[in-house]
Amino acid sequence: MSQFYASLFADDASRLIAAGCLVLTVVLYFASKALYARVKSLWLAPLVAVPVVLAAIVLVAHIPYPVYFEDTRWLMWLLGPATVAFAVPIYEYRALLKRHWISLSVGVTVGILVGVGGSLMLAKLLHLSPELQRSLMTRSVSTPFALAVSDKIHAPKDLTALFVIATGVCGMLFGELVLGFVPLRTRLARGASFGAAAHGIGTAKARELGSEEGVVASLTMMIAGVVMVLLAPMLSLLPI
Repeated sequence: MSQFYASLFADDASRLIAAGCLVLTVVLYFASKALYARVKSLWLAPLVAVPVVLAAIVLVAHIPYPVYFEDTRWLMWLLGPATVAFAVPIYEYRALLKRHWISLSVGVTVGILVGVGGSLMLAKLLHLSPELQRSLMTRSVSTPFALAVSDKIHAPKDLTALFVIATGVCGMLFGELVLGFVPLRTRLARGASFGAAAHGIGTAKARELGSEEGVVASLTMMIAGVVMVLLAPMLSLLPI
């Protein structure tokens, strides 16, 4: 009987900790967002600061990842509606997109080939496991699309989400610096670069540069995601 009550108490404590992690994640996000609005430093951006603080808290408190993910998984579900919401500015700037559809199509194609091919080649050079190789292949598209592809190529979802977020954060932090060394001066090219290479997080950064950059980045991100989902059966045939 004592073991039963001990197990019941452990389950209640686990659910309480999981709910606390959800509240803590949301509170930290809005606090970081308010701070970032006052101090425009990329290192204080919610997508940079919040994961670092959360990781430190989880490690210090010895909270298992399954416990943290138990309730915070609902935040992952919100990525789908957030991605669809990018269609609003795309509709508003549809005339602009009709004029440059060829350039965008070529850019998306090249971005996917470079993203998938480069990730796979680097993973093989480093002799990474097949699970890591499959997860890395989807790192340059938005999380909802990447998770859909991971189901078809049998890649671990946790690793896929981690690589996608890490890619987006790196694109947000170093994207402008890289573009400074590349002769891309038009808004179309700069926006497409962020959308193709750093998906949703890069799109958020592109919107800070200008409305046109944000629109083009949104379109590029969504086209790249759809194309990756359609190509998923072919990706599963690659030698890994």
